[in-house]
Amino acid sequence: MIGKVLAQDQAPAESCVDFQIGDLAVYPAHGVGQIESVESRIINGTHHDFYIMKILDNGMVIMIPTANVQSVGLRPVINGKEVPAIFDLLKEKKDDIHDNQTWNRRYKEYMDKIKSGSLFDVAEVFRDLYCLKLTKDLSFGERKLLDTSKTLLLRELCTALEKEETVVWETIQEFFIEEEEGTNSEVSPA
Repeated sequence: MIGKVLAQDQAPAESCVDFQIGDLAVYPAHGVGQIESVESRIINGTHHDFYIMKILDNGMVIMIPTANVQSVGLRPVINGKEVPAIFDLLKEKKDDIHDNQTWNRRYKEYMDKIKSGSLFDVAEVFRDLYCLKLTKDLSFGERKLLDTSKTLLLRELCTALEKEETVVWETIQEFFIEEEEGTNSEVSPA
């Protein structure tokens, strides 16, 4: 069964992006989807137009009021020219990866970044959690966020680059090989 989510009416905002049927777009925390149709509905006596978007990963269908595109964070997929900046962010090593915070505080901070809809925020969450898992066990929630951020990151990068997931994943893993080898050498006898 296909799930259906209605993007909540928040403060009306002018749509700065006009999506067409067939366009790919990103819905925060759900990822890349395709605009399948634009439908008009009367709700509480008022006429509203909605984008009907199907998420590529899980088939979920989302109704997004066209007047609220900006407030709900619907945006176009990044273009290929923005990918190097995402890769630079992934390569950036942070010394302090919130190691002094409790897992639930980190979880809330990371969840807020994933919900922001920014691929840069999602990449930061993935990088931080991936690096953190090399030094300590992640909580169940953090492991789930790592998987979510990986999925969101891979889907959008694959779409932007028009490449297969395995190719993009291999590229991303190369950014962390040095760090993983350093962690493994600390554990294994010399």
